[in-house]
Amino acid sequence: MNTPMTNRRQFQLSLLALPWALTLPAAHAHGNSHGQAAAAVAKEQKPWGIAGEPGAVTRTVDIRMTDDMKLSPSHLEVREGETLRLRAVNRGKVMHEIVLGTGTELRAHAEMMKKHPGMEHDEPYMAHVPPGKTGDVVWTFNRPGDFEFACLIAGHFEAGMRGTIRVKPKA
Repeated sequence: MNTPMTNRRQFQLSLLALPWALTLPAAHAHGNSHGQAAAAVAKEQKPWGIAGEPGAVTRTVDIRMTDDMKLSPSHLEVREGETLRLRAVNRGKVMHEIVLGTGTELRAHAEMMKKHPGMEHDEPYMAHVPPGKTGDVVWTFNRPGDFEFACLIAGHFEAGMRGTIRVKPKA
């Protein structure tokens, strides 16, 4: 039986849950992989390639990230069909990340990160890397073209923390 007191208590509980519920769409969009077991990688073709298999990696490239908003190296050349392990090495004292994409997509995502600065990523073309840690992106570059990688933490992209990837067509 619903009494006025029961209805009031249900209303109060729903108000307490509201802030948490409002965070669900953002959390679902990028997830929070810290402390969770690695899930199976969803393979979705992107203009810049597709998630790669670790056993197919032909080379590993360390990309150093520093608090002076630099990525080193800032340019990569890849042959179409090549699978790389991009190892993001955070040598700074603040959080950094690496995200692969087209220039247009990265600029749009950087704007979204300004609005949601605590957002973390779990897409296969992204790695969120705490200070002093590393994060890997295993990616097959199966489309020729010019693409980019960047740190999209609010303000980092705008400060110049980005690089380019040229995927050369198969010979």
